[in-house]
Amino acid sequence: MIVCIAEKPSVAKDIARIIGATSSHDGYMEGNGYQVTWTFGHLCELKMPEDYTPQWKSWSLSSLPMIPPRFGIRLKEDQGIKKQFATIERLMQQADSIINCGDAGQEGELIQRWVMQKAGAKCPVRRLWISSMTDEAIREGFATLKDQSEYQSLYMAGLSRAVGDWLLGINCTRLYTIKYSQNRQVLSIGRVQTPTLAMIVNRQKEIDNFKPEPYWVLATVYRDTTFTATKGKFTSQEDGEKAFAEIEGKPFTVTKVEKKKGKEQPPSLFDLTSLQVECNKKFGFSAEMTLNLIQQLYEKKLTSYPRVDTTFLPDDVYPKCPQTLNGLFQVRVGGQAPYAALVKELAAGKKLPKSKKVFDTSKVTDHHAIIPTGQVPQGLSDMEQKVFDLIARRFISVFYPDCEFSTTTVLGEVEKTEFKVSGKEILKPGWRVVYSKEEKAEEPAGDNAKEGDTPADEERTLPTFTQGESGSHKPTLTEKWTTPPKYYTEATLLRAMETAGKLVEDENLRAAMKENGIGRPSTRAAIIETLFKRHYIRKERKKLVATPTGMELIDLIHEELLKSPELTGIWEKKLRDIEHHNYDAKQFIDELKVQVNDIVRQVISDNTNRKVNA
Repeated sequence: MIVCIAEKPSVAKDIARIIGATSSHDGYMEGNGYQVTWTFGHLCELKMPEDYTPQWKSWSLSSLPMIPPRFGIRLKEDQGIKKQFATIERLMQQADSIINCGDAGQEGELIQRWVMQKAGAKCPVRRLWISSMTDEAIREGFATLKDQSEYQSLYMAGLSRAVGDWLLGINCTRLYTIKYSQNRQVLSIGRVQTPTLAMIVNRQKEIDNFKPEPYWVLATVYRDTTFTATKGKFTSQEDGEKAFAEIEGKPFTVTKVEKKKGKEQPPSLFDLTSLQVECNKKFGFSAEMTLNLIQQLYEKKLTSYPRVDTTFLPDDVYPKCPQTLNGLFQVRVGGQAPYAALVKELAAGKKLPKSKKVFDTSKVTDHHAIIPTGQVPQGLSDMEQKVFDLIARRFISVFYPDCEFSTTTVLGEVEKTEFKVSGKEILKPGWRVVYSKEEKAEEPAGDNAKEGDTPADEERTLPTFTQGESGSHKPTLTEKWTTPPKYYTEATLLRAMETAGKLVEDENLRAAMKENGIGRPSTRAAIIETLFKRHYIRKERKKLVATPTGMELIDLIHEELLKSPELTGIWEKKLRDIEHHNYDAKQFIDELKVQVNDIVRQVISDNTNRKVNA
């Protein structure tokens, strides 16, 4: 008998239907030589300290650091889990072979491997690896099963992550709680959680310590168009007034009119982080809410695997794209066909374009970017529909031509003071037609965009100016005040986690830095939620604000290893290297053991009377 094990009952049901296991039993389905069973996510976890030795049950400095000679796993304390595991164990003990049908990612690999280890499975194991839950994808996956050994490095990366989080999280949480809280409240420390909190706290300190300073901007209105002085801001009113007096009543002369044509490529396909960012900006959805919604769309067979960090598709997906577009052509929402005209426009062309910015097998490892499957959705909730619409439009847009625009820059002069104005005119909208005109222009990219900034892609057509023309104008001197950095939102925090705290607006550079980001796309939402649950941060509208406890905790931590996004990014890079056979898992764990030892020694020897009061 071949035993298939999926990550949840709904997935198991789909697989069982495809392979002919149609007879239902308690905890599994059977038929056609298969038994299909399931977990409920994590059935197993790493053992807790007291499972290794009774002395580690009580929290004391003398027991730290706790470093087991060998890490073990245990079943979670839950009666439903224990009952289902008993079924799995019985099936696996009698199996001729096993097919691991867990989610095709690092976490899914770890979940199922631990269950198989705990169940004492001894038979050969193969791996089902699919990027969508459509019937076709499941059939293709079963036709191309791989030996489990091909995914050993994926498992070792997941195991190293879990062990590393245990070593750092459990030791440092106990250490800081005992030393600085006198056990009054738990001070939770985590490998990703703490540097993420540090980013929020540091940004908040910048805002709290910010002292606004006045500056003056010289501008002038000529032919109903506002030109701004190119010499920049005046830091004293006296200098500004002097410059104003020099140009008042003197003629304005246009010195240069420059027109440049440019092209704007369609935005990249979505990975999980960019989808979470977009949903937070457009709809105010939290990162966790977006992850749950895209997971539901995946399980409904409407979109591809969501926990991904690439924005590319492999070349072998290209031949399937017309079929996917045809599925979108048939979508109906409220009696309307939102994508029909857009898809029809593409079909009018001789051949679907194939861009290297979209299709590049070398940029795809386990899974490709998030795209629709071509299945026609039925009965989606309003929130599911919003997420699906973003993914559908993004997919359609990458096959449209570039947006062509013209940028006009006009320079003028009054008594040797230079002025400038720029305008942008869309010549051919290209991919922009995929997005409704009602959509508001996006905020400027980046965490430091100021309130009141002009949207980055605002279109402004200027009147026709001629070099050498001259006339009267109306100068203005406006007092303004410098503004502090903006608070993080979930959208900007996710971007900052992706680049280990560095402000990176360039899409290509940001993609290159992903390997050193902190956390994985699939775990970042949970990290942010943990900070809320620990009452280290709170939300004020969209702003993420550190609580007094969160501020005090970061101030308390002197060990840079625990709170530096860059150092955590280096750990994350090592975990990726383990997955790609470029780094040794044992070395990663050994390095962490040394680091935990050093942190424990430093904190225990701290003779100050620091403590958390909040």
